[in-house]
Amino acid sequence: MKVIIIGGGQVGRYIANLLIEKGHDVVVIENKEKALSALKRNGIQQENIIVGDGTDALLLEKAGVRRCNAFVCATGNDEINLAAAMMAKFEYDVPKVIARVNNPKNAWLFNSGMGVDVKINQADIIGHMVADEMNYQSIITLMRLSKGEYSIVRVHVDYHSPNINKTIAEINLPSRALLIAIYEEDEMVIPHGETVIRAGQYILAFADEEAIEELSRIFGAEE
Repeated sequence: MKVIIIGGGQVGRYIANLLIEKGHDVVVIENKEKALSALKRNGIQQENIIVGDGTDALLLEKAGVRRCNAFVCATGNDEINLAAAMMAKFEYDVPKVIARVNNPKNAWLFNSGMGVDVKINQADIIGHMVADEMNYQSIITLMRLSKGEYSIVRVHVDYHSPNINKTIAEINLPSRALLIAIYEEDEMVIPHGETVIRAGQYILAFADEEAIEELSRIFGAEE
């Protein structure tokens, strides 16, 4: 997969390393000397780096934007991220445009009309994680989706849950929740109706706010 990342700071650098390790064709566009030095110190090869402005059309074409599968706007400047996102989507028709939101007050701008398919609002994610820790002892938000009220959450099956040792078919799950995977230690399974829920397992689920509260009741400690 061809991926272009605008911004080689801490966030962009981490994403680049992760994707390169998985064998993807990655190009990072950055123009700040400090960030460029950090990219090289952290193992990003020169062949994966282009020096310049991520909103420069000629530079984007040099980076291979016309054959790009995903475009990540990861700078610390919301205006740059939006400008780059719009160019990627509307000028070059990149299939997937992902943009980082730095200032939560700007989050409303990061939408499909501005070329953004997925927005990553770090403050919002952290805020929901803190709120979940306060409200639900057994649930952590992993990703809050940009469209709608759904999130991907990790649910811990408490040893005192009333539903341990039951199959999924025997548990009355909320209609607006979908169990994605179940794992413990190094083993992961895709759940189905006959899958037995065991104490100590972790469940990845896709759910809205109301369903998350219900999952906490189902898999948390019995009150």
